[in-house]
Amino acid sequence: MRRSVEFVQAMRGARGRTKRLVVSIYTPSTQDVISAGSSADLHPVKVGFVVPKSVGNSVLRHRLSRQLRHILRDRLPQFTAGELVAVRALPAARGVTSQELAADVDEGIRRARNKAERASSSTCGRQQPGALTTNAESGAQRTDEVGVVAEGQGGQP
Repeated sequence: MRRSVEFVQAMRGARGRTKRLVVSIYTPSTQDVISAGSSADLHPVKVGFVVPKSVGNSVLRHRLSRQLRHILRDRLPQFTAGELVAVRALPAARGVTSQELAADVDEGIRRARNKAERASSSTCGRQQPGALTTNAESGAQRTDEVGVVAEGQGGQP
């Protein structure tokens, strides 16, 4: 990932935090898949890294980025097409070995997946807030729980 919009979207996904890293995984919604036409039309997995100055000087930051890139390359098959993955290094990641970093990445991915599963099971069967609904009688569309009319009869919810 190189665009800030993609990083923002990835950070809105499920997060798994460890002592040294935060792994965020954004999985596209069914609406995104429908608008793409099929899952084959979605971009492949995109991975981005955030290594702030608090981790260390530029030599340490770039070394950590290279380590993370190598670790995530081996784990790409774990992700599905269209997912955005952001890995943020925390200051505690300074000077750790690749094995410790790999263990943290695996734990962060596991925690993020568990959070995503819990979130999807808790909303299963319920309509998402902000989802568009259509009134069969008037044909008006409105946003659920907001009362804002997108189309329809003169602003009447």
